[in-house]
Parts: sequence; structure tokens; C-alpha cells
Amino acid sequence: MKEHAHNCPGSMMMDRRKDSDAAEAGTGKVRSQLQQWPIQLHLIGPTAPYYQGADVLLVADCVAYALGGFHPEYLKGKSIAIACPKLDEGQDVYVEKIKAWIDDAKINTLTVMIMEVPCCMGLSAIAERALAAASRKVPVKRIVVGLDGEIRKEEWL
Repeated sequence: MKEHAHNCPGSMMMDRRKDSDAAEAGTGKVRSQLQQWPIQLHLIGPTAPYYQGADVLLVADCVAYALGGFHPEYLKGKSIAIACPKLDEGQDVYVEKIKAWIDDAKINTLTVMIMEVPCCMGLSAIAERALAAASRKVPVKRIVVGLDGEIRKEEWL
């Protein structure tokens, strides 16, 4: 992790899983299901408590904006990390972090959610490299989201 990340209050780890039992109504019409912080793959600690034995979502940055029901349909009850396979630099560390989820945090499942655009397949490829390098095997699902917010494909890798 870069030095400046330690000085940024926005990078401080927050585990909000216990808060999820709180009031169901948020300030918007749909309650946020985000239970942790940080969520950017460069900033996460792959062995943080909320990843231990968890069902994890690895989500391309644009997915939550395109998929209207993202929070209640996909994020609820899961841990998350987000990344952009086109714009993020230093993606080699992503393979190691995902491998650490599998081997060290002993995640239960990994769901990779990407957009239908070609550059998004890079995130799925990163997850597949990590899975191949890991000593444990976990079920990995890829969900491809259309630009219109519809699910184009759902498959186990």
C-alpha cells in the first residue's frame, strides 16, 4: 500500500457488518448494503475480518452505476472490492490480493461482475490468474452486465 494511503482518513478500515441489522431505511429509497471500507482493490487488506470465509464480489467500477438493483440483489451480505481493468495501474498486485482472499482469508465464493465492454474482461482474467495460482479452489462466477443494466451472461469459471 502506498504511504499516502495511511494518512488518508478515507483509507481507514471500517467493518460495518454489525450495522447491517440496523434500521432498514436509509436516506434514499434503497438502503445501502455496503458493509466495509475501503473497497478499492488497491486499498483493501485481503485478510481483513470481513473477507474471512466470505462470499466476495470483485466488481468493475461501472457495474454499480449500470445495474439498478446492485445493492439489494448482489451486494447484500457480501464483501466487496472494486477495480477498473482499463484505468487502474499496478494491476499485478491484484492477482496477489485475490490469491490471498482464496488461500489466506479462505473466502467461500468469488463473483466477478464486469461490464459487457471488451476492456472489462481484463478483470475476469486477473481473477482467473489468481485462482490458477492459489492452492485452494473456490467457486468463481462471472456476471456480465450490459450497458442497459441487463444481465448479459452468468457463468461459473
